[in-house]
Amino acid sequence: MLQKISLALLGMTAVVMSANPASAVTLQVNSGPFSSYADAKTVTFDDGTANDPNGFVTYSNITSNIVQGSVSGQYASPYGDNTKFLTIAPVGSNVAGDSGLVNINFKQAVNYFGFYAGSLDDYNFVDIYKGNQLLKTFSGADVPTAKANGSWTSSEANMFVNLVADTGETFDRVVMRSNGVAFETDNHAYRLASVPEPSAMLGVLAIGACGMMSVFKRSQQKATVKA
Repeated sequence: MLQKISLALLGMTAVVMSANPASAVTLQVNSGPFSSYADAKTVTFDDGTANDPNGFVTYSNITSNIVQGSVSGQYASPYGDNTKFLTIAPVGSNVAGDSGLVNINFKQAVNYFGFYAGSLDDYNFVDIYKGNQLLKTFSGADVPTAKANGSWTSSEANMFVNLVADTGETFDRVVMRSNGVAFETDNHAYRLASVPEPSAMLGVLAIGACGMMSVFKRSQQKATVKA
């Protein structure tokens, strides 16, 4: 009987855990062209490609998106950034980076992604996915303390944007897109999430089940005494 109850409680614990996943990703900012997260890995685009030297990220829908410097009416280098960077413009706009969007796929789950944003605009968007599930969409207007007015020089439109998952949450794909000319970013940073070992997860479930069984036993004992 107790064995059946134990299995049932384990199952119930697993269902409760899977039915209540965290789902929030929040925005933070820091000054300067690089992430303030010391444990983050970085893609700089300095070699003229969107290749991750760490081997964990794949960029797709890249055409003429890697540029350098500023061209009026097309793209502007993030303030103080003299290196190559990523630009995204709408399809059909006939400017550099007019792929419309760029997909960023992580080979392992991450819990943090950041980028140096230049001349931030309210028509710049970032979509955060976990598998096929859209967790969150942010625009330039959502960035804390930012004025998404496209300024080439203002610190309020040129800053490092950090997208941080809540405790226990992860994501594995980011889509950067723009409805206007343009969305300029550099020094993409990410942090791999630590995934608990299966044995550790079973231990957590077992502890929860044992606690619930203990409560059940005590209630049985009380019922016996009253009888």
